[in-house]
Amino acid sequence: MPDTRPSGPVIHLDPADNVAVARRDIAARERIGEVTALQPIPAGHKIALCPIARGDPVLKYATVIGFAGADCPAGTWMHAHNVLMDAVQKDWRIGQDYRAPDLLPSGQRARFMGYARPDGRVGTRNMLGVFITVNCAATVARRIAAGFEDRSDYGNVDGVIPFIHQQGCGMEATGEAMDLLHRTLAGYIRHPNIAGALVVSLGCERNNLDRFFADTALEAGTMLHTIRMQSVGGTAAAIEEGRRLIREMLPEANRTARTPQSAEHITVGLQCGGSDGFSGLSANPALGRAVDTLTRHGGTAILSEFPELYGIEHTLTARARDEATARKFIERINWWLDHTDGRDVQMQGIVGPGNQQGGLANVIEKALGGAKKGGSTGIQAVYKYAEPVTEKGLVLMDTPGYDPVAATGQIAGGATLIAFTTGRGSCFGSYPAPTIKLASNSMVYQNMGADMDIDCGTIIDGTATLDGMGEEIFRHILATASGERTKSEVAGVGAEEFAPWPIGVTG
Repeated sequence: MPDTRPSGPVIHLDPADNVAVARRDIAARERIGEVTALQPIPAGHKIALCPIARGDPVLKYATVIGFAGADCPAGTWMHAHNVLMDAVQKDWRIGQDYRAPDLLPSGQRARFMGYARPDGRVGTRNMLGVFITVNCAATVARRIAAGFEDRSDYGNVDGVIPFIHQQGCGMEATGEAMDLLHRTLAGYIRHPNIAGALVVSLGCERNNLDRFFADTALEAGTMLHTIRMQSVGGTAAAIEEGRRLIREMLPEANRTARTPQSAEHITVGLQCGGSDGFSGLSANPALGRAVDTLTRHGGTAILSEFPELYGIEHTLTARARDEATARKFIERINWWLDHTDGRDVQMQGIVGPGNQQGGLANVIEKALGGAKKGGSTGIQAVYKYAEPVTEKGLVLMDTPGYDPVAATGQIAGGATLIAFTTGRGSCFGSYPAPTIKLASNSMVYQNMGADMDIDCGTIIDGTATLDGMGEEIFRHILATASGERTKSEVAGVGAEEFAPWPIGVTG
């Protein structure tokens, strides 16, 4: 989207487009330039700017988002009923649009106040985590953490958080599902925002504690402890022992204070949920501008939700730094096509009710807007779910589109912040990496002010530009990384949103 202030009732995104997006509700028979609306056009939805014959491509951002399901005169409301998905010939153009980050010299990079760790990584929060190997230990973990809501004597500790999940037993003892669970738990335990961890097990679960530690090379020590409920005397005894161990770790965690750090240590997981027709015009491209800035300062951004990139994946392979990176991405998209074949999911074309009401006709249009979170810089690497992210710059991570599962994978991979765009009003939050929520329209920001951090609807209103909003988002990222609490943190949202990908068989 050009960095201009829109005016008039519609936004025409590219001269090649044969549709425009309504900035506000448009009444039937209202004159829009040279076109008269034939039906009411809700805000965020599309109007045909010229006749579009049945079978002809419908273009938005000069990209095919579907094909006309009927002859559509100029002024027609273009949506899921007449913008149909079909096979699109894709020009993969591998690496042809690759652009390396224009890195600033280290002395010119932005700074934030972070928690330096012995291994060189830097946290944006300083927390103790209570983890479980199996859901049977969930209550114990919650009650252990609940005993430390008052931490007035430990001002440098941002929280004692229980990380609860539904897995660990009734699943395959080996294989992909267990590997994913191990990778996710280990990624959180080692996370730069986690100063110390306690792992609670029942004792007889398939996610065996000893094997989990051996498979992930975790070692118990001063800031990593374990409890087996069956060995210490059951629920009450495990809670008492767990609280004792947390009390032992608190003074050590509290010794770490925030110090000035380079923005190159910030890793942001990019998320969108409850998207609308404005998401791809305001919040997502504005976040993309902030990502371009972050990568110039040496930082990292993780673009995920692979089922929601389907349909425009060729635009991303064109930005890959080499063929191996592009092929790895294509391989994961093909995995998703096989995984979802014949199932009633949006990868088959139909997006969720909220997306449709917000103006998105199909998954290609949704993907077109969602990918804009990644800005314009080159793609440095592709990772599987919850794999440690070691490359700097923009990277891809294979996750489902479901926000809690996707963000959990990103955080396990090392994301120290989450930037989450929404057009319908998601109330998501996360620990130990805080979530910044960006509203794509001002109505959501005003209606849900206790949940939304940034109003990107000012772009649609014409009072802000994408570049200006990108700068504001980058400043907010630095402030949040330095300890400024997000709306979700103030509301206490995030402890229940830990959701490792349940990919395997339950039996």
